[in-house]
Amino acid sequence: MLLIRYHTIVAFCPGHISGYFKKVAGETSLTTGSIGAGIVITQGVTSSVTPSESPSIEIRYRANDRKMTAISADSPPLTSLMDRMGVTASVTTECHLPIGAGFGLSAAALLATGTALNRLFSLGLTPRDIALCSHEIEVEHKTGLGDVVAAKAGGRVVRHGPGIDARIERFFDLPEPLYSVSFGPIHTPTVLGSPARMEQVSSAFPSRSPVNTRDFFELSQQFAMKSGLITDPVKNVLEACERENIPAGMTMLGEGVFAYGKKARAVLSPFGEVYQFGVSPTGPEILKERA
Repeated sequence: MLLIRYHTIVAFCPGHISGYFKKVAGETSLTTGSIGAGIVITQGVTSSVTPSESPSIEIRYRANDRKMTAISADSPPLTSLMDRMGVTASVTTECHLPIGAGFGLSAAALLATGTALNRLFSLGLTPRDIALCSHEIEVEHKTGLGDVVAAKAGGRVVRHGPGIDARIERFFDLPEPLYSVSFGPIHTPTVLGSPARMEQVSSAFPSRSPVNTRDFFELSQQFAMKSGLITDPVKNVLEACERENIPAGMTMLGEGVFAYGKKARAVLSPFGEVYQFGVSPTGPEILKERA
């Protein structure tokens, strides 16, 4: 019998931007995923969960003007998460970044919700247990490959192997703000589920790890150009950043650009709404417990 001590648990998980990646297909979820490099960001997903006789899900987006929009009343990954954890709850997730635009929000939603459900129902799961479950669901639903691994903790990350137990380096060397513009989503399952597209993406993967932050952005730009994923709007923004000597890359997988430094906002502003965030120092965490 599940022990329920709280009425509501609210948890948060940071998002993750991939600068470049390469799919690794293994025999199990522990060996399936991706290698690559990216940044765990301070913006992400907040998940509020309450006990319920039947599962319900609401996905919300809060814009910069604070206006709240209900995006969806369904999420197959979150439904799978509750099934695997053996619980039923009312789940409401909220984010401030565009969904499906390369900010790792599907992984953030799974980790935030899993962390909240674990506390709500006193399941006794470890952070690794929650991450493993979330990673398996991401792989099965083709919504991500390495975001869960990265978002377990913070930093600029370099992932050297697939799965949640692979070696990962974390650097905290980006003290200035990061900014991003987005032109819309790229349907992640379409890319991850296409052998031809993934072959081109794999061939664009850098042959070495970045030696510093500037190198990370340069490798990310090269990957975007060679992978076939870059679009004309993204290319225009990257060229504008290059003219101003601003480090930038393409949000993978999304049609957008992320750029670093205080001057980046002014360069990105002509291209659309600008989102600001920093490098997250941590992974998932409990924000509120309501008895």
